Amino acid sequence: MPIPEDVTGFEIDADVRQDLKSLPKTLADDVARNLVMVARLLDSEPEDAYKYSRVALRLASRVASVREAAGFASYVTQRYAEALTEFRAARRMTGRVDLWPVMADCERGLGRPEKALAMAGEPEVKQLDKAGQVEMRLVASGARGDMGQFEAAVVTLQSPELGSSTIHPWTARLRYAYAEALIAAGRGEESRDWFAKAAEADTDGSTNASERLAEIDGLEFVDALDPELEGEDDEESQDGPDRSAAPRAKVAVDDTGDNRDIYEDEEDVEEYYDEDDLEIDEDDDRGQQQR
Repeated sequence: MPIPEDVTGFEIDADVRQDLKSLPKTLADDVARNLVMVARLLDSEPEDAYKYSRVALRLASRVASVREAAGFASYVTQRYAEALTEFRAARRMTGRVDLWPVMADCERGLGRPEKALAMAGEPEVKQLDKAGQVEMRLVASGARGDMGQFEAAVVTLQSPELGSSTIHPWTARLRYAYAEALIAAGRGEESRDWFAKAAEADTDGSTNASERLAEIDGLEFVDALDPELEGEDDEESQDGPDRSAAPRAKVAVDDTGDNRDIYEDEEDVEEYYDEDDLEIDEDDDRGQQQR
């Protein structure tokens, strides 16, 4: 795939660059430029990011940073079997445990929540930093939900980190997941406060907590630029505005549930696994304008 001329390869993190020093310089530069494209496109154009990751993988499959990048590109495109293979390879090469939660989430993606839940109880979890442990709780709670154990999913997220007033990068996601778990457990009346708390902590838009909060409050945000609304405005102006109608707002609710589409069948999974691996607005007052 073509790479923009402004991409030099030096945009990658220093530790990744160091990882590529085992390769000949020209090859290392080519791999680095592909990894830059993976990082640039992972959120906005994941399929293209995946394609660049496969190029890097063909060029340098023995480099841990390449296997990890390929893993995340596969993960965001829901190629969970491929992702798990790459994460396992990266872990074997480095001995690091920070990929453990995302590996467990791949098991969920493959329809094996029991395996993900088992991983939540492995010794590796104790080696994770605080962010990693919170991530593992999120995965374990999701696995409980996958298995229909909704109250257990709620309990799994109840922790000092959930109740802490200190805001961390993972706080909004944890509170949001807790609110969703309450709804799944039939305790929707308790979820509003937690969506509000999630929205308060969500400074970078990592969740749609504000929209979910507005939905609960019965608001509907209307796009003033929607051309389909112009006809409605003209019709309304003939009879005058309906002052009895409460303000409404339209909420664009993302599908943030835990259900995942599984693309791999059992044969696909077997291709990537071996036995050893398996162990481990208000309305405008238009009446004034008509006068």
